[in-house]
Amino acid sequence: MFMNTFKALVVDEQPDGSFERSIKQWPLEKLPGHEVLIEVRYSSLNYKDALSATGTKGVTKTYPHIPGIDAAGVVVESNNPQFSSGDKVIVTSYDLGQNTFGGFGQYIRVPANWIVPLPEKLSLRESMIIGTAGFTAAIGIHHLQHNYINPENGTILITGATGGVGIMAIAILSKLGYSVTAATGKLDQKDFLTKTGATTVIHRDEVKDESSRPLLSSKWAGAIDTVGGIMLDTTLRQTQHNGTVACCGNVLGHELHTNVYPFILRGVHLAGIDSGNCNMALRKKLWEKLADEWKPNNMDRLAREVSLEELGNQINRILNGQQVGRVLVNLID
Repeated sequence: MFMNTFKALVVDEQPDGSFERSIKQWPLEKLPGHEVLIEVRYSSLNYKDALSATGTKGVTKTYPHIPGIDAAGVVVESNNPQFSSGDKVIVTSYDLGQNTFGGFGQYIRVPANWIVPLPEKLSLRESMIIGTAGFTAAIGIHHLQHNYINPENGTILITGATGGVGIMAIAILSKLGYSVTAATGKLDQKDFLTKTGATTVIHRDEVKDESSRPLLSSKWAGAIDTVGGIMLDTTLRQTQHNGTVACCGNVLGHELHTNVYPFILRGVHLAGIDSGNCNMALRKKLWEKLADEWKPNNMDRLAREVSLEELGNQINRILNGQQVGRVLVNLID
């Protein structure tokens, strides 16, 4: 039998407009009236969670709020026949952790159509080491393979390589036999990136080209770009004929200044990654892959595990650009 309150990281807006994070007992009755109640066992930290936890109104409109766009746990109650008490499930994306109380609390209540059954070959803990970051990387790899970018075609570039998406993309691609070049501003992490699966590690400035040349020498069979801006523009101009660039980030800017020549002279594909609203059929298919042939090796080394009480420091680290790899949040008492 579950309690009337549960432990959660709660973000409160103060009278002076500032925001304060604290661990509280939160009333179960304050969860939204959706179909399925889930006891959360694990979550993970993403950049969007850090924005929500510091009062970014573009992510979360009203406070108090419980962030956490990822959750994995066990169904407690369900008003939908798709799910029964005891089912192990994954919830990522949609509105979880944004304006719906999220995975940094021990319970969530969500619509049934947000839920993915946990694949048989994946544990709840492993699913949150993967989390939204790994799922985002999986969509990017799906785009590469959809456009026939195979290991024999050449090297795949990963930008923002030490971030969650970058790390997971490297781990999955290397397992699938791809040659991977990791571009990063943190060359002190070269050993970590190499052990994760990168064939080559370069400084991000080796990719960046601010010239006005419409095309550059072909280097990449494909790329997963997590930073946007000038890096995405340069990557497109460096991608070889019929290559694919999948993009999911904007840390270097939301504007893309480029030209048509990569597309009309080299047939380059630019594929956007929207993990938040990915089609459910594809979502389930990719989670099954992530549980099997795409499952990274030695996943424990890709993440550090923390409690709710330790999460605040990790939020500060990710906002300051100091985070490397994944942060797994253990909500089991």
